[in-house]
Amino acid sequence: MNFQEWFRLFQEQILHTSLIEWLAVGFGVSEVLLAKKNNIWLYPTGIVSILLSMYLLLNVKLYAEMCLSIYYLIMSVYGWIIWKKRKVEGANQVAWSTNNELLIAVMISVVGFFVFYFVLRNHTDSDVPLLDAFVSSTAWAGMWLLAKRKIENWIFLNVSNIVAIPLLFHKKLPLMACLTIFLFVVAIFGFIDWKKIIGKRSLRTI
Repeated sequence: MNFQEWFRLFQEQILHTSLIEWLAVGFGVSEVLLAKKNNIWLYPTGIVSILLSMYLLLNVKLYAEMCLSIYYLIMSVYGWIIWKKRKVEGANQVAWSTNNELLIAVMISVVGFFVFYFVLRNHTDSDVPLLDAFVSSTAWAGMWLLAKRKIENWIFLNVSNIVAIPLLFHKKLPLMACLTIFLFVVAIFGFIDWKKIIGKRSLRTI
């Protein structure tokens, strides 16, 4: 696909994007921006985005992607509860992961990858099971770390994003690819902002 064909496809996709899809994207962008600012409202906005996305995915019969959205929904509710609980307990702070937490995140990625790959390879007509499994499994780990307010969540999410971008272009979904590029950039600044928060807290304790 050359640039002119890509740009024409991009224009067509913009023109045919439904209101529900725009709302899903809008709430999704808001979620990431709020996460960057370490704001608990990232969860309710994210939940709205996920519910709208699930409706869209069901309509186009992308059942595997909808199942992944169910996981995101569960993790969002879990994260919202954890953040509110920590706020009440006075422990509502971002932090670096412990070695055990990093190990769990890596295990989520590895085990999730093999499970997704097996299902996609043997029970679907996916032509990109390897990449699809990698994107999903690393995103799972990133969401788990985000729920626990661990700074490494941005790393796992961007590992997922950097593979998802060319995958979406390959699938001729330029609008979603551009959104993922935006999320990739926001995640970089999110990591920097959270690192500053941790650094300032460390200085106050000296």
